[in-house]
Amino acid sequence: MGIKVGITGGIGAGKSYVAKIFQALGVPFYNADKEAKDLMNTSTGIRGALVEAFGPSVYDVDGVLDRAYLSALVFKDKERLAQLNAIVHPVVIKHASDWANQQTSAYSLKEAALLFESGSYKTLDYTLLVTAPMAVRIKRVTGRDGLSEQQVVERIDKQMSDDEKCRLADFVIINDESQPLLPQILQLHNYFLKASADSL
Repeated sequence: MGIKVGITGGIGAGKSYVAKIFQALGVPFYNADKEAKDLMNTSTGIRGALVEAFGPSVYDVDGVLDRAYLSALVFKDKERLAQLNAIVHPVVIKHASDWANQQTSAYSLKEAALLFESGSYKTLDYTLLVTAPMAVRIKRVTGRDGLSEQQVVERIDKQMSDDEKCRLADFVIINDESQPLLPQILQLHNYFLKASADSL
């Protein structure tokens, strides 16, 4: 088991792109958002709690989570969203921790949109925040997801601010399309390799 590193960033910051570069360097990678989606279908604990909290219609006739139905229930209701997160986050955090403990490399990387909000950063050795200026983020997301500028701004406003995240993060990667990305990533990669060697 090596060092555990978490990576996060707001919508359009490019955290997934940065995570893919770490992966290309051979770093084992856990995508918390993808795993959460899988666990909502495969974990009996989550399934039972979701049905109890949101009713049987949350799963379709084939037993598959009805994402559209669940999203409609929680999207504009903070209390129900908090209820959903309280069910899903602890299971995903444990699943990620178990996965990281099985890795044999110098360090592993966990990507999560809500790394700080969920509290899962407390289970990690280091955290890494990917940031980009608001204008760059809006341009990326409107081009990628077909959303209007207004819709993107609304989504960004719902997330924890970069200022708050910067205070919690150990390292920041600036992905603003003018500063070279690779040297920032390689510097951190070498830092984590050294930190892992020093901890042995």
